[in-house]
Amino acid sequence: MTIYPLSFHLGPITITGYGIMMMVAFLMAAWAIQVDLQRRGMNQDYAADIVFAAVVGGIVGAKIWYVLLTGEWDALFRRGGFVWYGGFLGGVAGVLAMGWSKRVPARWTMELTGAPLALGYALGRVGCFLVNDDYGIPSTLPWAMKFPEGLPPTTVANLQQLHVVFPPGAIPTEVVAVHPTQIYETALMLLAFAWLWRLRNHRHAVGWRFGVYLVIAGVERFLIEMVRAKDDRLLGPFTLAQLTSILLIVAGVIVMQRLSEPEAAPVAAPPVLRGTTAVDPARSG
Repeated sequence: MTIYPLSFHLGPITITGYGIMMMVAFLMAAWAIQVDLQRRGMNQDYAADIVFAAVVGGIVGAKIWYVLLTGEWDALFRRGGFVWYGGFLGGVAGVLAMGWSKRVPARWTMELTGAPLALGYALGRVGCFLVNDDYGIPSTLPWAMKFPEGLPPTTVANLQQLHVVFPPGAIPTEVVAVHPTQIYETALMLLAFAWLWRLRNHRHAVGWRFGVYLVIAGVERFLIEMVRAKDDRLLGPFTLAQLTSILLIVAGVIVMQRLSEPEAAPVAAPPVLRGTTAVDPARSG
């Protein structure tokens, strides 16, 4: 199966499948947060605040991570050049900073964003597929796909630069079929979102679900990296993303352990989530 990238022009603007799906991912994540807030009887405006902070922090973090990884400083001003883990860390930092500015405890923000993060990631990977990026190693499975105009194209020469070994005599310009790892990740993270969404009714402390998300996301990415075509090897076959995945898993386990037991009494939502304004001690009385 041969796949070509999705892109078209609107006047001087080039619209890509990646850009479309990134927008869809953020909108759907905002929808999920809004539904959760509505179910809890809380202020739904906080969903827009979270998404705005995630967009800004995510773009900055993804760009900085890419530049540090590649040394291509001019990538700061290019449309391309993003790394998911950098976007994740930057987005988390942006959302937590925004929550702190509004006096929302980090635990509440974590509780509200665990499942939507899985949904947004799943949809974002569809965008990677539509621009033929982040694919896997060669495969002979029936659903393996060729990306002759991928980023980069799945030719023998390009895959060799990504540590893929071919038998002697392989033609450098030949386009080969590879694992569509973008689709694998979309399917896995949609399942993760469904499970995390059901866990809203689980008896746990506020913020516990975010720890579950970190563990799932770390395990999923660690396993996917085994069939990804990558050039960032650190220790033998292990990649930088796998190292980051391990750190995510450890962080998730710590969060789950600390927040495993439900509170003796329900934790009151902060004023901003109740649609009221926090009282300024200097003006009270």
